[in-house]
Amino acid sequence: MATDAPAITLTIAGSEATGGAGAQVDLKTFQVLGTYGIAALTCIVSFDPKDSWNHRFVPVDAQVIADQLEAIQSCYAIGTVKIGMLGTPQTIDTVAGALKSQEWKNVVLDPVLICKGQEPGAALDTDQALKANILPLATFVTPNHFEAESLAGIEIRSVEDLKEAARRIHEASGAVVLAKGGVRLEGSDAVDVYYDGETLEVLSAPKVGNVAVSGAGCTLAAAVAAELAKGAAPLEAARTAKAFVTEGIRNRVSSNAPFDAVWQGGAAAV
Repeated sequence: MATDAPAITLTIAGSEATGGAGAQVDLKTFQVLGTYGIAALTCIVSFDPKDSWNHRFVPVDAQVIADQLEAIQSCYAIGTVKIGMLGTPQTIDTVAGALKSQEWKNVVLDPVLICKGQEPGAALDTDQALKANILPLATFVTPNHFEAESLAGIEIRSVEDLKEAARRIHEASGAVVLAKGGVRLEGSDAVDVYYDGETLEVLSAPKVGNVAVSGAGCTLAAAVAAELAKGAAPLEAARTAKAFVTEGIRNRVSSNAPFDAVWQGGAAAV
């Protein structure tokens, strides 16, 4: 029996059947980075190979989500949670209730604002509920380019724009922000911006291709959560997560789908 218990990390996220995103990615990231990973599933997502690999989205019943979280929170004293796709206002209400039922050291939010596979009206309702009920509970938020534009209310075309978005999101939420430019901004580097209200730092690494890779955002947020759970400072966690994702993209896994996936094992040496 191990004498040193691992840090425990919880993900509240969807299942993505091919293993390239969602809770599957979070658990792999947690494991590689040396934490004990737990998952509560919020929805089931499967791509449809007969329909251009579009998303098929099925929400998990709110009571089932509540049951999962009741069991998890009763079993372990968990201080760190990573939140991914929630998918419906009902799910958001359920998760918000569970979050408010205890004190958390780290609430890492990957603010999935577009729930592919839903009708536009339902997606908008979900986005508004997420901003109102989950974002205020977050201590660290990792928006991608589109999400940063939505949360900040500005168009992001440059690193300076990304810096301004990070500042605005922090001011609105109080959370540490790691705003991701990724491959969306022009230039040879994939650039993310860290801002915690005092320190602003641009995290940059050479782009590995010019096409987004499935699971990069999930992996980044999960890596941040794992590092925070182990006691890293927020900026240190962001730097480690950035390096981890870069290696995972470099060692990506290809498939019959029209997209590649991050391989967390490729970053094991980071």
